[in-house]
Amino acid sequence: MTDAKGADRGERAGFPTMASYGMGKFLAEFLTGGFAALVFKYYETELGLSAGLVAAGVILYSLWNAVNDPLIGYLTARPTPWASRLGRRFPWIVGGTALSALSFILIFSPPRALAGGGRPALLFGWLVFSVCLYDGLYSVWELNYQSVFPDRFRETGERAKAAGIATLVGVLGIAGGAILPTLVIRYGNPASYTTNSWIFAAVALAAALVLLPGVRETPSMIRRYLEQTARKSEEPGFFARLRESLKDRDFLAFILLFFFYQSATISMTASIHYVGDYVLGGRSTTLIFAAMLLGALAAVPVWTTLLRRKGDTQGLLQAAAVVLAVFCLPLLAARSYEAFAAAMFFWGTAFGGFWLLIGPALADVVDGIVVRTGKREEGVYLGFRAFAGRLSYAVQAVSFWAVHAATGFARNPRSAAAVTGIRVHTALMPALFLVAGVLVFRSLNTLTKDRAERNRAVLKERGL
Repeated sequence: MTDAKGADRGERAGFPTMASYGMGKFLAEFLTGGFAALVFKYYETELGLSAGLVAAGVILYSLWNAVNDPLIGYLTARPTPWASRLGRRFPWIVGGTALSALSFILIFSPPRALAGGGRPALLFGWLVFSVCLYDGLYSVWELNYQSVFPDRFRETGERAKAAGIATLVGVLGIAGGAILPTLVIRYGNPASYTTNSWIFAAVALAAALVLLPGVRETPSMIRRYLEQTARKSEEPGFFARLRESLKDRDFLAFILLFFFYQSATISMTASIHYVGDYVLGGRSTTLIFAAMLLGALAAVPVWTTLLRRKGDTQGLLQAAAVVLAVFCLPLLAARSYEAFAAAMFFWGTAFGGFWLLIGPALADVVDGIVVRTGKREEGVYLGFRAFAGRLSYAVQAVSFWAVHAATGFARNPRSAAAVTGIRVHTALMPALFLVAGVLVFRSLNTLTKDRAERNRAVLKERGL
């Protein structure tokens, strides 16, 4: 049943639905944290693969993403036999979450004969195979999960509340992804990384079960999708969609800022294990990661209030990126364990804001595209966002390899030069990435608060 404005009366989501949806943030951040923070160090320092080969493997993985993520977004957006009963996204989320959790184990479980660096070609092949398999399965569920947000939560206030709840739930995923390895892995013990991966898979499967009610598509969502597919006379091809998306200035601005943000955060989080092992003398990084998460939790209510009062998702996203860049600098100067923990707390306050704003900011951008095209194809656009995020892994890998090569990390990882290099990819490079992202975003983005509100009004009138 619909009201005079064409909106379904049962459309609004309650707290249980929002909390369940937020479990997807937990799952994404949990798996991503466990992968990004450990994979480079595991293959370089625990299995003996050279930094150059690890970087090459991650680059090949990123090239795979150049096709994988947008193509999966395109293919899973197409009609399927089960769409009229289960929706277009729900089945993909169910299958993808289970399989990606299990494939995560393979990354940290190469055959024992490959450890030690004696068979670098085979170990390199295992790295490429396992991360590409994992990422393909991860993309199947994550792209469809992200596509639910702008269609399920359709008003500014509802989006702010859903994003706030998802962020709070997701922070627990960041906590798990960052802190759990510090309790399980032992530097110099590759088997502990394998044990850690099994624990990750078990937690991810449990989280997937909690996620499912929040991503189950409502009858009105299914109806809108079926009506849209019925109106299509000719389905645009994949490359036509690619050209169309890159012509949108606001979408391109978001994608590039997101790319630089991901490059910064992955570089920093992956660096912290090097800090603990080589800068702080092998100390556990548990409290450093915990301080970052406490900062994020403390700041989420502040950023949520700002979003509700101002409603300017694009401006707030840009502001959060600026604060992130500024708070990178104390990490460059930190020398003691306590100083690193304090610096990470303040960095976390900005991180929590940017992370909270990603969903609402992209939803506003997608609304503009839907107004222009008359079609809801979130999966396609989110595929490009996912590619930009995965490409940042290549940036992190290449930068680590270059810094380690320049500072002689392989010869003596505890030398003054090597420690300086670790500080550079912990703080200085992330700050530069964020500054570059803000400059690009400012030059491209044109989406104002007023235009975003007009777009939502148009979508409500058209029943989209």
